[in-house]
Amino acid sequence: MVHAVLPSVAESTFPLEQWLGGSGACPARVRLTQLPTRVHPLPRWSSSLGAEVWVKRDDETNPLYGGNKPRKLEFLLADALRRRYRSVLTFGGLGTHHGLATALFASQLGLKTTVGLVFQPVTPAVRENLLCLHALGAKLLYGQSVTRLGVVTVRELVGSFFRHDLPYMISTGGSSPLGTLGYVNAGLEFAEQVRRGELPTPEVIFVPLGSGGTVAGLTLGLRLAGVGSKVLGVLVTDIFPPTARSLFRLARKTARYLVTPRLVGSAPLQESDFAIEPGYLGKSYGAPIAEAERLTAWLREEEGIELDTTYTAKTAYALQCGVREGRWGRGPFLFWLTFSSVRLAKQLEPLPDFHELPRVFHRFFSE
Repeated sequence: MVHAVLPSVAESTFPLEQWLGGSGACPARVRLTQLPTRVHPLPRWSSSLGAEVWVKRDDETNPLYGGNKPRKLEFLLADALRRRYRSVLTFGGLGTHHGLATALFASQLGLKTTVGLVFQPVTPAVRENLLCLHALGAKLLYGQSVTRLGVVTVRELVGSFFRHDLPYMISTGGSSPLGTLGYVNAGLEFAEQVRRGELPTPEVIFVPLGSGGTVAGLTLGLRLAGVGSKVLGVLVTDIFPPTARSLFRLARKTARYLVTPRLVGSAPLQESDFAIEPGYLGKSYGAPIAEAERLTAWLREEEGIELDTTYTAKTAYALQCGVREGRWGRGPFLFWLTFSSVRLAKQLEPLPDFHELPRVFHRFFSE
C-alpha cells in the first residue's frame, strides 16, 4: 500500500469559532484546511459574458487534496476519533472525490476506510480515482444500484459487528448536519471577505448541488452573516437528488449546533431560500455534457482553473448559460469552485495495477 504524507497545515482562520464565542463552544475538529481560501475575478470569462464574474477557490482548501470535502471532514473525522472508532464507512459513485478525500485524511489519522460505490459513467478520471482509493488502503464495496449496494453494505456491517469493529458512518458527500458545519463556516468566511472589500457582494453564487451539505451550509452561513446573495445549487445528481425541502431540513438540523444568543433576531431560513437549477445534469450523474467540457478546456487555458466533469463543469456551464440569457440579473456573479486543484494520483505514483482491485471492478478497466 502506498502511504501519502500529509503536509503540515497552517493554523486556520475559523470564523465559526468566533461566532460561537471561542473554540471551546465549537464542535471538535481536526485541522485539514488552510483558510480562508482566496477570491479573485475571472477577467476573460467576465469579458466573454459581459458581466462581472468572480471565483471562490475552495479547490485550494488543502495542499495535498483540496475541494469542498476537507471542510466537512474536519468535523466528521474529529467526531469519529472522539467516539473512539477505528474505522469509517462512506459512500459515493465509482469516481467519488468524497470517498477519496475520506480515505486520504482518515489514513493520516490512523482510521481504516471502507467505501461503498455505485455505478456512474466510467471515464479516465473514474479509473484513476479507483486506483487511488486502493493505493490508500480503502476497502471497496460495489453495487450496480443503490439497492444492491445496500445489500452488500449490510453484509459488511454484519461482519464488522462480529469483528467488534463497527465503523463510524459518514453520509454521502459528508452531508450530515455535523459535516455541513464546514460550509456554515465557509459562509461566514466569505462574508468577512466581502466586508473587507476583497470582492463586491455577488448577486448570485453558483455552487454544485450533489449531496446538499455545501449548499445547505453555505446558505445558512450567509444568512447568519447578513449577506444577501442568492445561493443557486446546480443539480448534478439523479441519485436521491436534493430538493428545496430536504436542503431546508438539513440547514435547520445544522443550526441546532449554533444555539447562541447571537442567533437571536436573525431572520429565520425558509424553504424558499433554497434555489435549485435542475437543467444541467445531462444524461445522468457523472455523464459529461459536451458544451460543459468545451467550457472546461477554455477556462483551463484562459483563466488557469481546473474543473471536473461531474460537478464543477456543469456548474460553470449553468452560470454561463444563465448569465447570457439574463436569467439571474446583471451580477456580479460568483463561481464557488469545489474541485481539488491538486491531482492526488501524482502524490501516490506509481499507482497499482487494476488487477489488484477486487475482481468486481476489473470490468471498468477493460471496457
